[in-house]
Amino acid sequence: MFRPRIIPCLLLKDLGLVKTIQFKNPRYIGDPMNAVKIFNDFEADELVFLDIEASKKNRMIDINFVKKVSEEAFMPFAVGGGISNIEQIRNIMNSGAEKVIINTFAMENPLLVKEASEVFGSQAIIVSIDAKKEKDKYFVFTHGGTKKTRLDPADFAKKMECAGAGEILITSIDNDGLMNGYDINLIRLISNAVKIPVIANGGAGDLDDLNSAIVKGGASAGAAGSIFVYSGKNRGILINYPDKDEIFRKFLIS
Repeated sequence: MFRPRIIPCLLLKDLGLVKTIQFKNPRYIGDPMNAVKIFNDFEADELVFLDIEASKKNRMIDINFVKKVSEEAFMPFAVGGGISNIEQIRNIMNSGAEKVIINTFAMENPLLVKEASEVFGSQAIIVSIDAKKEKDKYFVFTHGGTKKTRLDPADFAKKMECAGAGEILITSIDNDGLMNGYDINLIRLISNAVKIPVIANGGAGDLDDLNSAIVKGGASAGAAGSIFVYSGKNRGILINYPDKDEIFRKFLIS
């Protein structure tokens, strides 16, 4: 029996926990370390932390923050944000993260993914792809969704798989934060293009959306932000995670 991973994807701005809508207007949610403690209690499968300003400001995610998460988190976690070289990856891994997430610099320097997978193993390297649809065609965006490339996300995913990436994290910029469901077509395009695990992200409003990303989109795991930090239609702040029985009823696949 197979149960897909359910992963809170947590965004950082100035070391505070925030949530965006279509990659814009970050709303302060609270202390990320408090969220880690709560997700410990809920026994979350994994955590993802993304510094949304790192690439734009030409820096990497704060290494002291990574160390603090490592000291507190009971579950595996991955971090991303401005990671551009092997030494940074080594420092992050030595600070306790199980995986690193590379976005902008995977596009700018694909050899980084190749070298990183050779040094640390493919299982430790996630390539994050942020995609936006324009005139019925998807394009890859970098630098926190602010810079458009001419790259097709499915083609880029194939290239990253060949380079040695162990997983692809695909995020729909259009659906981010809206809680109206994933872009299933986008997820399916990526899942059909590669053989490595695909993590769907961007748009989940409930567990049914997560299930659709896996059953209909072919994703191996579902990541989300809003449903794990908000409660109700008015989006009151509440760190939460489904209980184990609910997850097994919804997601256990034979």
